[in-house]
Amino acid sequence: MDELTLSVVGIDFPNPDRSKSNRRMELLLCAPGEPVDLRREPKNPHDANAVAVFSARGIQMGYLSAERAPLIGRRMQQEEHVAVFQALTGSMGYVRIRFGGGVPTLPDPEAPTPARSRVATFDPDAFYPDPEGPEWGA
Repeated sequence: MDELTLSVVGIDFPNPDRSKSNRRMELLLCAPGEPVDLRREPKNPHDANAVAVFSARGIQMGYLSAERAPLIGRRMQQEEHVAVFQALTGSMGYVRIRFGGGVPTLPDPEAPTPARSRVATFDPDAFYPDPEGPEWGA
């Protein structure tokens, strides 16, 4: 049994469906552990090894990276596999796949570290006078 975390690329491109569904929005709607469907696309005009990622609602969320798609596509044909949504972090979506049966286990989410947190050190709506600025109205 092997488990892998794989990145989902192309999440900012619109889907070719009639409604031009939004891939990033679909990733935002997914909960960690929600099943996803991986579909090989041998007739894809850009990459015959392409593996598309679809949500449980049937909306495309993107593709596995071109570097991983040939290996994953080949293993999908040969072995039982289950894939789940793992996370959306910034501009990258991630899925977790398990080969050989069973449901993938999600790693524990990391606690934000000071270097990774994006909390503002000041209130952007507050007024901060310039102590060395000119005297206005004088």
